[in-house]
Amino acid sequence: MIDLRTLRDDPDRLRASQRARGEDDSIVDALLSLDERRRAALTSFESLRAEQKSIGKSVPKASGDERQALLDRAKELAAQVKAAEAASEQLGGELDELVMQVPNIVEEGAPHGGEDDYVVLEEVGTPRVFDFTPRDHLELGERLGAIDMERGAKVSGSRFFFLRGVGARLQLGLLNMAMQQAIEVGFTPMITPVLVKPESMRGTGFTIAHDSEIYRLPEDDLYLVGTSEVPLAAYHADEILDQTSLPSRYAGWSSCFRREAGSYGKDTRGIIRVHQFDKVEMFSFCRPEESTEEHRRLLAWEKEMLDKVELPYRVIDTAAGDLGMSAARKFDCEAWIPTQGRYRELTSTSNCTQFQARRLKVRYRDDDGRPQHVATLNGTLATTRWIVAILENHQQADGSVVVPKALRPYVGLDVLEPLK
Repeated sequence: MIDLRTLRDDPDRLRASQRARGEDDSIVDALLSLDERRRAALTSFESLRAEQKSIGKSVPKASGDERQALLDRAKELAAQVKAAEAASEQLGGELDELVMQVPNIVEEGAPHGGEDDYVVLEEVGTPRVFDFTPRDHLELGERLGAIDMERGAKVSGSRFFFLRGVGARLQLGLLNMAMQQAIEVGFTPMITPVLVKPESMRGTGFTIAHDSEIYRLPEDDLYLVGTSEVPLAAYHADEILDQTSLPSRYAGWSSCFRREAGSYGKDTRGIIRVHQFDKVEMFSFCRPEESTEEHRRLLAWEKEMLDKVELPYRVIDTAAGDLGMSAARKFDCEAWIPTQGRYRELTSTSNCTQFQARRLKVRYRDDDGRPQHVATLNGTLATTRWIVAILENHQQADGSVVVPKALRPYVGLDVLEPLK
């Protein structure tokens, strides 16, 4: 959540952020009003409570009419203190509820606008020119015996699938290569839970009451994660980290689940937009002043992985209106998909500044020993969707697919051959 000190000291910054996101900035005035009323109620409570304590100390020393007057005043104060405390707690609850609805403050320099207002920062590699008509990833996957959508639908419904044979080997190889790269640069590998408590979802920045993308198990009050960012963000909830351990970096491997409720009719063919996939996610806890540089490092590691699988891609700076609730800045890497003639997202990396850490109460002690909230960042290192780009970009005229050189030791094959 946002820092209330920023709200009080620089409300125009929050107003500008809301406008950049395309959100209503009137919530800033509502927050200011609630905050002022809560602080006034708290001051009143503390003043009355102080008087109550003072009278409590004076009564034993008083006698006669003075003692009775003090007792009468103490009785009045008891009711007033109780009412003032209740008013302060009610206003505090209303403020907490409202502030949880406010997205993170957009980082200066992020493009304004919506989904189509991104800025292309760079293009890496050149889309391949084929001397034959390229097949899409599903046709290739079926010829290779790698992807089985039909049986996925039979077993689980639409947008589910089986990866089999070389398809399973390709995904395992890809994710293992991603995990190995993460380990080599200092990440701690993690296999994370895929079911989490509601406080973990809310703490990471998901509005679970209104998010139609999330799968919920109502009998257990647990949620299936759409990314291992959630359990990784909550891993240090309610903890104070050792400053010398920062940045603390984790690489989480998990299955991910998304309802894709708002994607009716979109990407219904193949495995681009599905309900379940696997992913290796980078997550970092660092000092706030280091978050911008850490964000660039996560992006560099994503690009390194894309270079290893020899894909043409571009890096975009996502516009403010297309940021998630927790992100202050987000960079996406999008790979070229030949049969679609366009770039599609393969990775995202977000700087969530201290937004998630405030909600989850993850802190460290600064040089003066005072607790401060850390910054949190996340970034995709590999995911099932990469198979789409790898198959299409490295296909041959006979339907075989050349495995990128760096990936071969992890897959155990140089070429994926069609079934006979």
